Amino acid sequence: MNVRTPGIAPTPAMSERKVGLICALLVAIGPISMAVYTPAMTELVEVFGTTEAMIKLSLTSYFAGFAIAQLFCGPLSDGYGRKAVTFAFMAIYLAASIAAILAPSVEALVAARCVQGVGAAVGVAIARAIVRDMYTSDQSARVMNFIGLVMGLGPAMSPTVGGILTGLFGWQAVFIFMVVAGAILTVVVRTLLVETSVPDPSRIRPAAMIASYRDLLANRYFMSSSFVLGAGIGAFYTQATILPFILMERVGMSAVEFGIGMLLQSGSFFVGGLVTRRLLKRYGAKRIVPLGFACVLLGSALLAVLLRIQEPSYLNVMVPIGLHAFGMAFVLPAISTATVAAFPHMAGSASAVAGFLQMGGGLVGGLLAAALGNPTFAMATVTPAMGLLATLSWLYWRRLPEPALARVIVTRETEHPPT
Repeated sequence: MNVRTPGIAPTPAMSERKVGLICALLVAIGPISMAVYTPAMTELVEVFGTTEAMIKLSLTSYFAGFAIAQLFCGPLSDGYGRKAVTFAFMAIYLAASIAAILAPSVEALVAARCVQGVGAAVGVAIARAIVRDMYTSDQSARVMNFIGLVMGLGPAMSPTVGGILTGLFGWQAVFIFMVVAGAILTVVVRTLLVETSVPDPSRIRPAAMIASYRDLLANRYFMSSSFVLGAGIGAFYTQATILPFILMERVGMSAVEFGIGMLLQSGSFFVGGLVTRRLLKRYGAKRIVPLGFACVLLGSALLAVLLRIQEPSYLNVMVPIGLHAFGMAFVLPAISTATVAAFPHMAGSASAVAGFLQMGGGLVGGLLAAALGNPTFAMATVTPAMGLLATLSWLYWRRLPEPALARVIVTRETEHPPT
């Protein structure tokens, strides 16, 4: 028997694994487009005869486009359907990637990266909405965990791929890689994705959008869980703006070495996801979150202390970052589910705001790091602060009662699981 919720289509013929794989690819396009680019950043300073600050701006502009666009692509997917909106934004992503390849100046590159972020934003917003269309509770957590596992492979390999492409063929090869990845994702969506929502154009009327966002911003359960992701996952994006200038300039790693070295962060997240998958079956999503935050706090403390008493090295930078990533793999399934659990009628909007705060956390963290100037001091200050903020947000969230609507839907799905 299918579960019917207002505004949500009956469960379509997609398996849990298929949904997880498609959504993982959608989510991964954003982090891949960021991570594959970072090894080329130091070369771009020389190519365009510009400053580090200007090249960092090309990453910051990507964050800005990514964060702001989610506030629109989420509601648009509620109004016009998940699949149509994904196509439209992937077209923007592909056009911007081609524009970056042809960029005649650093200013043009910064603009192309901003538009590219707009196109990539559709992945996070749509993926979480699709999962909410179909699942809640621990079933949703299992899919979110699978998304994390598959997604972890992309960002894990991206710096390595980016370093090799930059070293062998130059920075433009990185954007050619993005064009190919975007084209493959578009084909996957076209051929495999089944529409999971009932389009409702009334959801994108200005008054309706304002009302939706007002409800979301006033909901403490939603906002506190979103702040957990905003600070915890946002720290990954903040680190991406700092690490090339610590590991490549201070430590002295080459672009290829940097790319391979980043496997410790993404590999830790992937291993954490594997462990989480086993623990979910026995303990459930919420009960393993404290273990995750223990790792996040330990990594944050080590980073804050070691970089203040020692010169940066690969190990005293990346081992604490790996601990943070390992811990967040335990946190992600329960908290990602919580951000959309109570809003089946506007899952796109809820996913959009959560994604905005997630990327916005990375944007704010990157700006703070740039303002501090010294990248080592910034890493020792901003990243631990974000880990602490994520933990405090979770401590507040766990004290709140689960929304009544979410409890009702979980009960119905338990009685009548989707077929």
